[in-house]
Amino acid sequence: MKILVLNGVNLNLTGLREKGVYGVETLEEINTKIATYCKAGGDEVDFAQSNIEGVLVDKLHEAFLGKAYDGILLNAGAFTHYSYALRDAIAAMDIPVVEVHMSNVHAREAFRHTSVISEVCKGTVCGFGAGSYIAAVEGLRCLLK
Repeated sequence: MKILVLNGVNLNLTGLREKGVYGVETLEEINTKIATYCKAGGDEVDFAQSNIEGVLVDKLHEAFLGKAYDGILLNAGAFTHYSYALRDAIAAMDIPVVEVHMSNVHAREAFRHTSVISEVCKGTVCGFGAGSYIAAVEGLRCLLK
């Protein structure tokens, strides 16, 4: 299985901002853990991050049109709560997308309780820190068997 891990707005600051919420590991360290986990399971993984909504949409389009990935893990960050552009890009694809959040968005501010992308994703994993990505990989594995 080949997976794209796509991280959105402010995720480049992981390990530096709000450490009590997001932890102390950097995004690069988290990506290394994901890559190691995927490799051990025989999967390939690529990573991308952008703070620009349109770049994330372009990455989704590239994944869909290029048919290079079996599944996508998407941590859209704050775009989760209002990006209809990301929602529509996901809805247009036949590649399964799993929504990922390191924090438990349902135990945080009320605006974080709403996701405009959830209904077009195959599943959502949240609240397990960097482990949310690993749980999402397992979810994709089960889904694609």
